[in-house]
Amino acid sequence: MANEDLSRLRIDRDAVRAAPRGRFKRWWWLAALLVAGAAFWIFARNAPVNVETTTISQAYPSQAYTLLNATGYVVAQRKAAVASKATGRLEWLNVREGSQVKAGEILARLESNDVKAQMQQAAAGVNVARANLEQGDAEMKDAARALERSRDLLAKKFVSPAAHDTVVARQEKALAAIHSYKASIAVAQANLRASQVAVEQTLIRAPFDGVVLTKNANVGDVITPFSSALGSQAAVVTMADMTTLEVEADVSEANLSKVRVGQPCEIQLDALPGQRFRGVVQRTVPTVDRAKATVLVKIRFVDVDARILPEMSAKVAFLEKETPEAERTARTVVQPAAVVERDGAGVVFVVKDGKAAQVAVKSGMKIGELVEVTGKVAVGDKVVVRPSEKLRDGSLVAIAAK
Repeated sequence: MANEDLSRLRIDRDAVRAAPRGRFKRWWWLAALLVAGAAFWIFARNAPVNVETTTISQAYPSQAYTLLNATGYVVAQRKAAVASKATGRLEWLNVREGSQVKAGEILARLESNDVKAQMQQAAAGVNVARANLEQGDAEMKDAARALERSRDLLAKKFVSPAAHDTVVARQEKALAAIHSYKASIAVAQANLRASQVAVEQTLIRAPFDGVVLTKNANVGDVITPFSSALGSQAAVVTMADMTTLEVEADVSEANLSKVRVGQPCEIQLDALPGQRFRGVVQRTVPTVDRAKATVLVKIRFVDVDARILPEMSAKVAFLEKETPEAERTARTVVQPAAVVERDGAGVVFVVKDGKAAQVAVKSGMKIGELVEVTGKVAVGDKVVVRPSEKLRDGSLVAIAAK
C-alpha cells in the first residue's frame, strides 16, 4: 500500500519533455501563417495592374469642322521645259538646279559661229544697198540738173524735142532706180533681222521669273527641240514660277457638292507633317475623269513658304468655315477616358518603364472624339485608359493585349 502511494508521487519525465514540443509546433504553424499572409499582402500590393493604354497625339481644331478630305500633289501653274528653237551644240550653260532666274535672263547658249557669219553678211548687204542708194541719189541729182538745162534750151529752140525727151527719160530712170535702191535696203534690212533672230535663237532665255527645277542637258550635248535623234536633248532646263504653286486634288464625283470656289482649306504636306498651310479653292476643272469618277480641284496656297516644292504629296481638308487665327496651331489631345479626377484635380497616368506616373493636366476644347490637354505630357506618351481606383502613382502596370 505504501509502495502504491509512492509510485503516484513519481514524476513522468517523458510527459514533461513531450509537452513543450507540442506547444512549439503550434507556435511554428502560427508564425508560418503570419509570414505567408504578410507575403501575400505585399505581393498583392505590388502586383502589376492590367491596364489599357492610348497614345497622346496632336490634332488641329479645324478637324472639328472639316467637310471633306482629299489627296493630291503640289504643282506649278507656270512651268516650262526651256529649249531653243534652233538646233545646235550646247557650248555654255549658266544655271544649275535651284538657280533663281529672271525673265529674259540668258540660261544657256548654242554654238552660233555660222549664224553670226550670216548676220554679218546680212549687215554688209544693208551697207551695200545704202551705198547703191547714195549712188542713185547722185545720179538723180545729175539727171534733174540736165532736165532743167534741157528745158531752158528747148524753150530757146536750141535743142530738138527728141533730145529733150532723152533727158526726161534719163531723169525718170534715175527716179525708178531710187525706188529700187530703197526696196533693196528694205530687203537687206529684213535679211539682217532674220539673221539676228537666228543668232538670238541660239541664246536660251528664261521665259519668266522662276527657279530651275531640273537640268536636262550638259555642255556638248546636241539640242534638237523638234527631233528625237539618238543622243540629242530637247529641253535644256525645266523651270517653274514658285509664286504660282497650287495643289491639284481629286475629289469624288459624289462629294463634289461639298466643294465650292473660294472655300477655305487646310493643306498638310507629307514633307512637312508638323505644319498646316491655309489654302482656298481656286477653280474646278469642268470635266469628270470617267475612269476614276473624280473631278480635279485646284487649291491655291494662301500661306507662301519657300519649303513648298512642286510634286510634293499633299492632303487637303475642305473646311466649313475659315480657321480663326487662335486655332491654327496644333493641340495636344488624348481620349477623354484617359483623364480622371484625383484629389479634385484632373490627371492622367503616363506609362513608362512598366510603371504608372500620375501627371496633372487640364482639359481644354474637344476636337472630334478627343480632348485637348495641357500639362507635363508630350506627344507620343502612352497613358492609361479608364484607370481604376486602385491605380496609384508608381504602381506597376501590365499592358493588356488588344
